[in-house]
Amino acid sequence: MDIDARGPRFGAAVTTVVLAVVLISGNTWLLALQTLAFALGAAGGVGRSPYGWVFRRAVRPRIGPPTDFEAPEPPRFAQAVGLLFAGVGLVGLTLGPHWLGLAATGAALAAAFLNAAFGYCLGCEMYLLVRRVAVRAE
Repeated sequence: MDIDARGPRFGAAVTTVVLAVVLISGNTWLLALQTLAFALGAAGGVGRSPYGWVFRRAVRPRIGPPTDFEAPEPPRFAQAVGLLFAGVGLVGLTLGPHWLGLAATGAALAAAFLNAAFGYCLGCEMYLLVRRVAVRAE
């Protein structure tokens, strides 16, 4: 079942703010919460992530019914990629090396910002590329 395309973009906007605060403040607990949000989105899909829940309950009723839909698999894959980068960022910021934590968190922030500001989901594009390569390999 396809999902409202505005939901993942809303989640990316919240993620952008959260990761920017992490980089500015160095708050590893906040990064741990964001990592958990990515894990829930990767495991259950973006609709089951905390930001998806907020979008469904508080945002979508105020902005009207969706007009644009997308398959759930690419955003779910993007959540898994975000989980990987946030996890590496969390390890780097807590155990070291610190530069690795900053770089991984910054990469996750850049990807989230691209989606939030321009509607370009880097993880979704990676998903489509992996699918094309897998189909050609068969």
